[in-house]
Amino acid sequence: MDVAIARESYPRKEGAGATDFGQLRRFNAFLAALHFAQAIAILLLASDFTLPVTTSFIEGPEGGPGEGTPVYNVLVDVPIAPLIAAFLFLAAADHLLVALPGINRWYNCNLENGASYARWWEYSISSSIMIVIIAMFPGIYDLGTLILVAGVNATMIFLGLLMESVNKGPVKENVNWLPFWLGCFAGALPWVVITLFLVSPGTGEAGDVPGFVYGIFISLFVFFNCFAVNMYLQYKRIGPWRNYIFGEYGFMVLSLTAKSALAWQIFQGTLAGT
Repeated sequence: MDVAIARESYPRKEGAGATDFGQLRRFNAFLAALHFAQAIAILLLASDFTLPVTTSFIEGPEGGPGEGTPVYNVLVDVPIAPLIAAFLFLAAADHLLVALPGINRWYNCNLENGASYARWWEYSISSSIMIVIIAMFPGIYDLGTLILVAGVNATMIFLGLLMESVNKGPVKENVNWLPFWLGCFAGALPWVVITLFLVSPGTGEAGDVPGFVYGIFISLFVFFNCFAVNMYLQYKRIGPWRNYIFGEYGFMVLSLTAKSALAWQIFQGTLAGT
């Protein structure tokens, strides 16, 4: 679809001039550089701190002594710094790609039509890595559980993409909110599991979890929910969110802030050693 046609499909904020796509493109390029620089800094400065990923099985012959006793096996010790760098590099790549000629035109056309597909594909991977890291710090090490946490989170992101897909085009009076609310449900599930481990870790003593992990949990929980609030305001078309592009800027700033907060809180808590 031509950009000019798309502009007629999704009206700009009342009283606003034409969207400054040049400014938006420069902002994407700036965010690409900023995310890239943070990823490099983490890799250069961080220690080799690791967390285990485990599997388990039941020990003991059927009907014999020891039956039903779980045995835990450390499958791999995962270095955390490269995982942090991974979600920062993914964000950098996304912002860089949508700033490139050709792709930038496709990106702008979609924005004017009320959709940002590149954003959702990046989030589906980067935020899933983030939620896995958050889950590991309170003690969720089981491989199957981590896969499910990542999968449910990715499902939430794809429901965000579906929300934009079913509501794109001319502004509708009757928005289809089903994907949004299903996404909220899916997005809440990993946080329920993480909360259970945070409140009642391995030995049942609250002191088992370092204090910085609570800071990560609270701050990232707030940030993750702010994404949903930003989308809600977009589709309710409240105040400056009447302009879809304003919401896009909101997503970009939230993404930068959430990723940076997680990266540097973990760095300060565990990776700053030599």
